[in-house]
Amino acid sequence: MEKIFRITDDSGIHARPATVLVNAASKFSSDINLEYNGKSVNLKSIMGVMSLGVPGNAEVKITAEGADAEEALVAIAETLKSQGLGE
Repeated sequence: MEKIFRITDDSGIHARPATVLVNAASKFSSDINLEYNGKSVNLKSIMGVMSLGVPGNAEVKITAEGADAEEALVAIAETLKSQGLGE
């Protein structure tokens, strides 16, 4: 499963929102990845997420594979919206 999001936070995905996203992803057993600019990282890795340097107004793709993949994508979408990070 995959879903495309637009990052609406002007600062992009910096340390605080990256931590929130990693914490949300870590609650699930599925493999969850964040893709930006042709690179893909494990969304459960704070260093991986930070290494992408996702700026504001960027489009990212989040993919999830596993038993709870659908629930994981829904939770991450809700986290992005509730934190004012993306849509």
